[in-house]
Amino acid sequence: QVQLVESGGGLVQAGGSLRLSCVASGRTYSRIVTGWFRRAPGKEREFVAAIRENGVNAYYTDSVKERFTISKDNTSRTVHLDMNNLRPEDAAVYYCAAALSHVRPSDQRLYNFWGRGTQVTVSS
Repeated sequence: QVQLVESGGGLVQAGGSLRLSCVASGRTYSRIVTGWFRRAPGKEREFVAAIRENGVNAYYTDSVKERFTISKDNTSRTVHLDMNNLRPEDAAVYYCAAALSHVRPSDQRLYNFWGRGTQVTVSS
């Protein structure tokens, strides 16, 4: 089992920045994908970004490309999501998740472990 704990959410003005962090504990896996998903009020949960265990291969949904950056620190088992130029439509609960499959990093059905989420609010 892997436990995931998110932090870093908060209230920010449009155009501002936030850094989300996801710390993993428990069992370690040699091959694991860590992803960020979000759910806005009244909407389905959607993929935001993901990164492979090598910390190199990263994936983003189109709406956050050039604004968000995902990174991984294997020493501390932490994955960060740096969010810049935030927009009101980025407001959501952000969830960290881990998948043992590399097949489709954007497919939330393939994720085995989930955190409880952290709230991001963006004021216009």
